[in-house]
Amino acid sequence: MPDADLPLFGRDAELALLDHLLTDAAAGSGAALVIRGEPGIGKTALLDCLERSASQQRMRVLRSVGAESESQLPYAAIHQLLHPLFDGIGDLPPVHRSALRTAVGLEDGEPDVFAVALAVLELVTESAVGQPVALILDDLHWFDRASGDVLAFLARRVATEPVLVVGATRTVALDDPQRRSGLPDIELGRLAGTDAAALLDARAPRLSHAVRRRLLTEAAGNPLALVELPKTVTGQPPGDPVGQALPLNRRLEAAFAARAESLTPRTAVLLLVLAADTTCDLRRLLAAATDTAGAQIGLDDAQEAIDAGLLKFTGASLRFKHPLMRSAVYQQAPVADRVDAHRALAGQLADFPDRQLWHLAAATIGTDELLADQLERYAERARTRGATMSAVAALRRAGELTDDSHTARSLLLRAAELASEIGARHEVEQLLASSDLIGLGPVEQARLTNVMEVVRYPQYRDPLQRVRDLTDIAAAAHQAGHPEVSMQLLWRAASRCFFQATGPETAEARRKVAALVDVAAPHPDDPQALAILAYTVPEERGHEILQRLRQATEAGRAGAGPDAMRFLGSAALVLGDFARSSASIDVAAADARAQGRLGVLARLLGGSNWGRLWLGQWDTAHAELTEARTLAQETGEAFYSVAAQTSIATVTAMRGGLVQATTLLDEVAASPLAEGMRYIQVALAQARGLVHLFQGDAHNAYTVLAQTFEPAHPSYHRYMRWWLVPDLLDAALAAGRLNEARTLITELPDLADRVGAPILVLAARYAAVVTSDDATLNAAETLSGELGRWPVYRARLQLHLARQLRRQRQTQDARNLLRMARDTFDTLGAEPWANMARAELRAAGEQSRQRVSSARERLSPQELQIAGLAATGLTNREIAERLFLSHRTVSSHLYRVYPKLGITRRTQLASTLNLG
Repeated sequence: MPDADLPLFGRDAELALLDHLLTDAAAGSGAALVIRGEPGIGKTALLDCLERSASQQRMRVLRSVGAESESQLPYAAIHQLLHPLFDGIGDLPPVHRSALRTAVGLEDGEPDVFAVALAVLELVTESAVGQPVALILDDLHWFDRASGDVLAFLARRVATEPVLVVGATRTVALDDPQRRSGLPDIELGRLAGTDAAALLDARAPRLSHAVRRRLLTEAAGNPLALVELPKTVTGQPPGDPVGQALPLNRRLEAAFAARAESLTPRTAVLLLVLAADTTCDLRRLLAAATDTAGAQIGLDDAQEAIDAGLLKFTGASLRFKHPLMRSAVYQQAPVADRVDAHRALAGQLADFPDRQLWHLAAATIGTDELLADQLERYAERARTRGATMSAVAALRRAGELTDDSHTARSLLLRAAELASEIGARHEVEQLLASSDLIGLGPVEQARLTNVMEVVRYPQYRDPLQRVRDLTDIAAAAHQAGHPEVSMQLLWRAASRCFFQATGPETAEARRKVAALVDVAAPHPDDPQALAILAYTVPEERGHEILQRLRQATEAGRAGAGPDAMRFLGSAALVLGDFARSSASIDVAAADARAQGRLGVLARLLGGSNWGRLWLGQWDTAHAELTEARTLAQETGEAFYSVAAQTSIATVTAMRGGLVQATTLLDEVAASPLAEGMRYIQVALAQARGLVHLFQGDAHNAYTVLAQTFEPAHPSYHRYMRWWLVPDLLDAALAAGRLNEARTLITELPDLADRVGAPILVLAARYAAVVTSDDATLNAAETLSGELGRWPVYRARLQLHLARQLRRQRQTQDARNLLRMARDTFDTLGAEPWANMARAELRAAGEQSRQRVSSARERLSPQELQIAGLAATGLTNREIAERLFLSHRTVSSHLYRVYPKLGITRRTQLASTLNLG
């Protein structure tokens, strides 16, 4: 009975889920799902059922199967999957067309992986317009990394498309990089006893009772074992029908290997050649097998393997019926035979030089300098195409093929550096564990240390000592004549100074970093150097750094690139010049978007949007932070997902969503990435303090905020604590603890004068107003200058001054200030503060109508982001490229936005959103 005619036992729930997803996708609500499970558990069988169901619903089915032989070839799985759609590449916009053609080898170039991802998204969604599409991806664990990243990108963006993406992969640990995609998944378990028995009886109905019982026990609910192990019963000793008690996968492999051994020598050679390259086309496969065997091999030899249940025809290609069959054949073969198979395949693949190169590498025993050089050049090509992990694999193999130990170490370090750049921590650890790193020189040691900072950051439990170590290694690299390597490590050291080592005991270490930067920087206004100085000595040299920063920002704004502008923006942010920081980050983010550097964009938007909150740019901040959190999860920048969520929680609290904000803050606090990160802890304290204050719990609010001034407390930050002064004073006033607060901030006026950072100047002025006993304080003077440019703080001070004036019975003046504060808070959507202003107005004898929410508040952060871009005149396709979406998704969002805003035309967006 053919496999398709048999039911899938014990999979009713999974089949119902897939049927539901198919129906929704056919109706235009796409989805993605990853099916995980051990080998033989039935993942492929589920995908086969899905393919049949999709075809019955007249969906277009595109299927790709991962192959170990192609796992190092950039975009190999994409080429296999999308080949039927290639006629549509010419209809893509020029940028997308070029990126995709380059990725699949149709033209030369260096496409970024996310440029390819956007092109694939466009190609698939355009194809789905006339006929819904089902993408079926088997053996995802063997997909090349570039294809995997592209398909994960696509899968996360099909919710409004008639596209279903379902993949199957082996079970992996929860912290495995495969889990990084964040896609919905299900774990396929073993069959229950009754289902296992039903499957065994359907496949092998004539077993004796004893053999049946033994097979059910040995298979333990694994469907493949239940199908294949009965075929091994013949010829086994009585009472031991399935051989030795080996782990199940090894027993299955042994069963497949035994079946292969019974075939003729020519068929055995064909199996081995196919096992060495499971994606080889039939013509080349038969030719390579013929070369290996020294005798003509044809389809009759293949038929023998098909009759034995080892192979099947898929289209015009031969495939193993299960990956374990491939593994069994390959592992059972002698090394010399494997080498011959790879060499024969290389001879047949002259038209595919990259595949040929990998077969030559597999066919080489010992060292080969020429081949090592070729792999190194291949690695550079792969890197420029965005296929970083293919480059890493090539460098690793090149290191194994070279006879020079210094060259081998250099290749290994380069591989580790590349892997660390994309957050591939598991792969870096594997590289380091398999290599001899004894006797490194100062520059190599510095490069290795830089990699360690990426992959083992949390393992260094003493941040201050780590800063000292990094500085010493950086000094040695500089002395060895490599200041650029030195600067990389000094940036790592400075980051630890700002994020972790923030106590008063760090002064000497911070000054040592700054002193080395002064001599290692390529020029005084180098953006990275300014960022390092801002991170390490903001109190001591802040005024000087701010002046140099202003010059560098103006000089570098045109064409500086995202890295330079990111450093300038980061320096401005940590010093407290939020307006300059936001402007620089905007430039850097625009460049990162244009270049498709999603990881950089996640860091920019997730870690640098804090300043927008206090400038009153809440809508923009919320939209960008939400985008940053998604991008950070996609690109493995997990810390910046946590940072973004902290800021999202803060703006949520300031808008009155106290329950939601608390949930978000609890999630951040529970994250191991927040532990020991003072930058996150002080931001958490600020947000929690505001939540307590808005809940009417002033004493808890004050306690939480005051702890940021205690050096022994985890939320203490020697510099960022000053940013919390307005919140601390608000809580102190409400709790009647103003004198305690005055004691905590005695250093602030002098620090603000000395540094001149806008946030410090503002905090000092705020403190002067709130702590003043002068009843004749001039409101107009107080609200002029720097304070006038910070709407959040300006309105809060108006509220404070109005309270003072009302107590002095200057009711009319109080009302004027309260109206201005209320209107500002209403514009921001700052409900808790707006309610305070209304309560004060009532106490002053004036009723104030309740705030009416604006139309824009009915939009989600992404809808607001899309609507805002549309209002500036960008087309749907331009918006899609900027936000890394399909233009049809943008259209769907706008279709929902119009009725929410009560408009019917695109031209009404600007006025409705108050954009001018």
